[in-house]
Amino acid sequence: MPYRIATDIHTHTLFSRHAYSTIAENVAAARAAGLELLGSADHFSEMLFPEQHIRNFQFFLNQGIWPRTWDGVTLLRGAEVDIVSTSGAFFGQDIACPQSIVGHPYRQEKSLFEHVTGDLDYLVASVHNAAFARGASVAETTQMYLAALENPKVLVLGHTGRSGVVFDVDEVLTAAKERGKLIEINNHSLEGQGHHEACRHIAERCAELGVGITVSSDAHIAPAIGRFPFAEGLLEEVHFPEELIKNRSRDVLLDTMATAGVCDLRTLKGDAVA
Repeated sequence: MPYRIATDIHTHTLFSRHAYSTIAENVAAARAAGLELLGSADHFSEMLFPEQHIRNFQFFLNQGIWPRTWDGVTLLRGAEVDIVSTSGAFFGQDIACPQSIVGHPYRQEKSLFEHVTGDLDYLVASVHNAAFARGASVAETTQMYLAALENPKVLVLGHTGRSGVVFDVDEVLTAAKERGKLIEINNHSLEGQGHHEACRHIAERCAELGVGITVSSDAHIAPAIGRFPFAEGLLEEVHFPEELIKNRSRDVLLDTMATAGVCDLRTLKGDAVA
């Protein structure tokens, strides 16, 4: 029986620079796909700009103007943050941010990471450039993911099957389960055959260990929003239990986020309209 997956929380807008749609176009696509909830998670990464300054990332700072319900779709504010070291550090945590976008000095010293992500609902933590892990032991790379899971804003470990990093899958999945956090089954990762076996192994172990997952399009253009054919095919292959798909509905996802201590948005459950 096909899975019903009514939310998509790893999607990108034009802000990510190698994506091609606006937030309005993505919301319209989510509505057309029958989604109850859309999560926008643009890249927070050194890949976007040669200079790392808060002015470059002000797209994230003003997301409070986004309506929580837009064209009948519940809209969440997130980011896909880069893991940049085997210690589990994120991009921007070591970058000082003394001034606001208009040049006013901040009263409290915070990093670029803290300023940019502080008001977001959730984070997807991913590895995009695995060069820092070259030569690292499995114990070190496993600790990397364990440390990332400890960040209170992190809800999802993104596309671990195509990260290029070998790690102890069972140890990381067990930690995610203990924290109520999610492992991503990423449709984009499965569009070719290069990562199928790694992704399949992770899905199988999630099923066997009872670990919650999110199925994501990783859409970089509006027509891909809410489309998961390769991910759903993989889950059907391994007979994945539907109750572990934590983004199968808006209400299940919002409950999962609250239980994990990431963000309590359960008041949004009744917001979306037909």
